[in-house]
Amino acid sequence: MKIRLVAFVLAIAVTIAAIGWTAHISWRHTGELREKLTSVQLESFRIADHFQQTILELNNAVMRFGLEHGSNDWARFDAESKALDTWIDNQKPLLPTEKEKQILDQINLAYDDYVTSARAIGANVRSDTASPTRLSDFAAFETQAERILGLGFQLATAHRQSLDSFLAASSKSLLYLRFLLLFCLAGLLVAVTGLAVAVYRDLIAPLRVKLVESQVLMERQEKLASLGMLAAGVAHEIRNPLTAIKAWLFIQQKHLHSGTPEYEDAQVIGDEITRLERIVKDVLLFARPSEPHLRSIPADELLQEVYTLLAPDLEKSRIRLVLEPSIKTNVRIDPPQIKQVLINLIKNAADSIVSDGTITLRAREGIRPLKNGASDAVLLEVVDTGKGIPPQVEKRLFDPFFTTKESGTGLGLSIAARIVEKHGGTLFYQTQVNRGTVFGIVLPKG
Repeated sequence: MKIRLVAFVLAIAVTIAAIGWTAHISWRHTGELREKLTSVQLESFRIADHFQQTILELNNAVMRFGLEHGSNDWARFDAESKALDTWIDNQKPLLPTEKEKQILDQINLAYDDYVTSARAIGANVRSDTASPTRLSDFAAFETQAERILGLGFQLATAHRQSLDSFLAASSKSLLYLRFLLLFCLAGLLVAVTGLAVAVYRDLIAPLRVKLVESQVLMERQEKLASLGMLAAGVAHEIRNPLTAIKAWLFIQQKHLHSGTPEYEDAQVIGDEITRLERIVKDVLLFARPSEPHLRSIPADELLQEVYTLLAPDLEKSRIRLVLEPSIKTNVRIDPPQIKQVLINLIKNAADSIVSDGTITLRAREGIRPLKNGASDAVLLEVVDTGKGIPPQVEKRLFDPFFTTKESGTGLGLSIAARIVEKHGGTLFYQTQVNRGTVFGIVLPKG
């Protein structure tokens, strides 16, 4: 374990160093890319848009002046054309590529011809303000305007090509760094995962199992202690008054005639008192189950007794109770207590079936985990063809006082589990919704 931990720690240290080196290289490459993408580079992307927009505004000013002869339009053209001429001369140092600079030189020459054709229109208009300007007078100006706008589009295309080339180089460099970083992170993940698995498997998992077992045992002991106090209170506060009520009811029934409404009401009261007494008895049995008096008996004999006891009643609901041929082996139990568990499981199976179904009793042997570890055990199983146990019910199946029956106390399975636990065994189940359920009692072999 120590050697594995040292190896994992060294692997993590090497991987972290590799990640640090990768981060340093990434930072250096990012700095180089940042130096290339300067404000001059960014500014060059705006030159073509500004030039094209200004040319369109100048075209509009010349057209309005030629048509409307407004002095304000010409004054605006004159001022903006001079400002644009100065702006063009100042842009060449800002362009990052030679191709863009060559296109700007062509724009500078074409702009002079553009301004000359515009001033020719202005001179014609001022010489004859009374006559409207003909469309043919704008032909030379439109030709120069289209030419210079075309050069503006070429400049924008050159900008995009420059940007695409720069981004392609940047993407290639970043892709390399990304793969390098991912490789280092994968190595770190593998090393950390291996370390975590080794620590969990060899150190944490055994401690966690013991902690969970201890916690479950403590919680169960706390619940049992609380239920013991509750049972004592129930026995003191309810059982004695119920006995008195039942005695007085018996005395009153002597004065009632059978078949009268009063007699039937007394019968209902008596039944409810009996049900309350059963609830009190179940609570006491769960809280303080009696110690089993163990003796060795044949497993098939116990199943035969239960079969003989319950088969006739189940037949009335069209439920077949089947006893499979069982193994000839002994089991060490308290027969009345285990018989009580089997009866409870069979009744639950019958409630799940309702009618027209089968309940099978069988016994088999095998190696199973018991209270003192895995050993030879006998399995007593109750198999039904009922509705199965829904997932929401499974979560609380063994919780005290949880029941899905209208008249149930929710203590049947809890009592059964306590009895089997007192025998040093376990109670388990397997279920499928709409397929049926198997309840098994695992007991030490006798």
